[in-house]
Amino acid sequence: MEAAHLENDLDPEKTTISEAEIHAKLAEIARRIEADYEGQDLLLVGVLKGALMVMADLSREINRHVEIDWMAISSYAGTKSSGVVRILKDLDTDLEGRHVLIVEDIIDTGLTLSWLVKNLKSRGPASVEIATLLRKPDALEMAVDVKYVGFDIPNSFVVGYGLDFNEEYRNLRGIGTLAEHKYS
Repeated sequence: MEAAHLENDLDPEKTTISEAEIHAKLAEIARRIEADYEGQDLLLVGVLKGALMVMADLSREINRHVEIDWMAISSYAGTKSSGVVRILKDLDTDLEGRHVLIVEDIIDTGLTLSWLVKNLKSRGPASVEIATLLRKPDALEMAVDVKYVGFDIPNSFVVGYGLDFNEEYRNLRGIGTLAEHKYS
């Protein structure tokens, strides 16, 4: 299915974030990261698969050396977070004494992310912080301290820019709310 046809599956009355808005927000976050980590080595940890686009564009906006590693974890079944976390791919990098910035696409309930923070902190890093493109404040079930937030959005199912529904829609350049008839 072509990306133009995929956009027909979005609800035009709900959350829409353009590619230009995403890139402007990531540039803003990158400037804050540069200032906050000046003189420190920084390891960006991307959470696959959803954070692929965010990680690629954010890391290119950061005007300093950073290392990148990936972790794949899952807690989703369909459109909802299950709360049961599975590691699908672990990090290749030793975190001992490192400044770690988790790069996420979206924070829904906060359950998966709080588990991830606890897991990474147990590996002895100097610090662990979080950057996310999207956060759903109304969906949070567990408080998570997030240092960098792109956009707070309503509790609806969004796709595009790495976010998927059953592995579709990741390639959309912007973010939109999936029409309810597509998943109900």
